[in-house]
Amino acid sequence: MSFFDRMFVDPKYQTTEPRKAEEIDDPEIIISPDTRREKRLPPGQSRTKKWPVLDAHGTPNVDLATWSFAVEGLVERPMQWSLDEFMQLPAVRVYADMHCVTRWSRLDNVWSGVSTRELANLVSVKPEAKFVLALAYDYGWTTNVPIEYFLKEDSLFAWAHDGQPIEPEHGGPVRLIIPQLYAWKSAKWVKGVRFLEQDQAGFWEQGGYHMRGVPWGPGDGERFRWS
Repeated sequence: MSFFDRMFVDPKYQTTEPRKAEEIDDPEIIISPDTRREKRLPPGQSRTKKWPVLDAHGTPNVDLATWSFAVEGLVERPMQWSLDEFMQLPAVRVYADMHCVTRWSRLDNVWSGVSTRELANLVSVKPEAKFVLALAYDYGWTTNVPIEYFLKEDSLFAWAHDGQPIEPEHGGPVRLIIPQLYAWKSAKWVKGVRFLEQDQAGFWEQGGYHMRGVPWGPGDGERFRWS
């Protein structure tokens, strides 16, 4: 490899085949159930070895010194954390695949961060809460998630990907990861969540994207409202 080739090597480019779930021998890593499927690509998806960068408005300028994360809505104890405080919360690691509605799938990812269940327990979510609205620093961007997917064991607020801090273009310092839904539900630059009784469409959902977004849904998956 030449000097110039080395200059442009993508550190996130995958050079090997994705591991099978049973090859993850660390008992502390949570295994996303979709990685156990015999065929890990949902209908209409193709594997990418890269980690593409996609967003609605470009990477926002997030000031880490003033960054905060708030949980509000239908909870008994609304709470807020600074970045340092958030990083001190109990952490988990999750092995999961990521499926983008634009038809690429990045298999074999290890995310580190705070379990969504951990935050839900801390704030004590009220029983009437049925949906979650994720709020982002991305110019008011939002996305909605049914609470049953938000509280899956493999869902988390991630601050690291494959052992490295998540870079700003990929949603750092913290992004929501919902492996069992399409990747637009995994909000980048997340700044909080709001628990709701009624579903509320977010940015892409207002434009026609599916209100739930399961890649393994009927036919071509739950990509759009009419699918």
